[in-house]
Amino acid sequence: MPRNKKKNGKGGQHGAVQPFSDEDASIETLSHCSSLSDVTSVADEGGEASEDTAQEDFQYKLKGFIDSTVDKSAKTRQGALDGLKTAMATRILYEFISERRMTITDSIERCLKKGKGEEQRAAASLACLLCIQLGSGIESEEVFKTLKPIFKNILADGSANIQARQAVATSLGLCTLVAEDDILDVQATMECFESLFTRSYARADGTCPSISPQMSQLHVNALLSWALLLTICLASQLKGVLKTHLPRLQRLLESDDVNMRIAAGETIALLFELARDIDSEFEFDEWEELCNKLNALATDCNKHRAKTDKRKQRSVFRDVLKAVEEGDFQSETIRFGTERMTIDSWVRKRTYDAFREFVGSGMNYHLQGNEFIRDVFELGPPILVDSATMKAMKISRFERHLHNSAAFKARTKARSKFRDKRVDVGEF
Repeated sequence: MPRNKKKNGKGGQHGAVQPFSDEDASIETLSHCSSLSDVTSVADEGGEASEDTAQEDFQYKLKGFIDSTVDKSAKTRQGALDGLKTAMATRILYEFISERRMTITDSIERCLKKGKGEEQRAAASLACLLCIQLGSGIESEEVFKTLKPIFKNILADGSANIQARQAVATSLGLCTLVAEDDILDVQATMECFESLFTRSYARADGTCPSISPQMSQLHVNALLSWALLLTICLASQLKGVLKTHLPRLQRLLESDDVNMRIAAGETIALLFELARDIDSEFEFDEWEELCNKLNALATDCNKHRAKTDKRKQRSVFRDVLKAVEEGDFQSETIRFGTERMTIDSWVRKRTYDAFREFVGSGMNYHLQGNEFIRDVFELGPPILVDSATMKAMKISRFERHLHNSAAFKARTKARSKFRDKRVDVGEF
């Protein structure tokens, strides 16, 4: 994990007191898994079963999912993996998972080796969530030590399912951040990613290679994972990366894939930020040419590109251009419970985006209660409240509906002022 990595960081908290819950994250995400939502509905609506009984029922469901990961039916295994993913993304389950981590690891290993496509993809994501739950320490290191060789084999196997390779490229990056303890091993993993995304680099004659959309997405995932690991590299390693990759990364800005252009732009901004942390007077020989390219992408009006792609691209590259030219970052405030966290750097943004990709709408819940993630973002120990206060904090569905309706109306009025009012002037 980032530079202040602790060896005893744990994914969850202990004791009967729970942090503020994010009702939206829990209920909406768990609705994808009927067996999990049944438990939530009993706890929230009926009040017929006690919290202890609901917790026992929930754990019983999880045990069923774990058992089903070795079922003969691929569909059953897939459902079990998805159920475990949903639970780990939306709840803090450190104690339950810690006792069964090797069983779950064995199931993930089996699914990665013998599964196909979607099953491998789900298993790779579950491995990452398992490490997030366990946090940075011996337990997650044991899990990762078992799974890392399999990840690397799938990543390097050109005949493997492309979706599985895409998922592994993302999972390997975050698992390395969480569970890898040796910086040399981190560097070796980064070289695996480099062997993929550098295939999208322009050739010596200046032409861009022809790459399929799915293969391009694999290269994008590898580049983003590589960028994530840059955040924990030593200064000596960063200097080598700047010399080798920064001049070539800007050629990825010419890619036909909008996701590759955006990933390359954000990685360039991250590299400039890290370089200026090492040397405030950092200079890049091709700085003017790079700024011209970034400015062109920030104001792109190419008619051959989709409007949504251009809109997304312009928004990102305005921020990237400011980062390169002025060293600025457009900060963003994340609110969860009674707390706030500011995303005020490209390093923090890349780290936040990486975690959020796996926990999804459960990110706020993990920011509140996951000790490891709170340690990564320097939030301190979790703020604890009793169940009565937590219940009082919840907003009813009707109140939430009223709030959303008011916000929608205000947004519509604000946007209407800037819309083109076309008037029929008739004929003259």
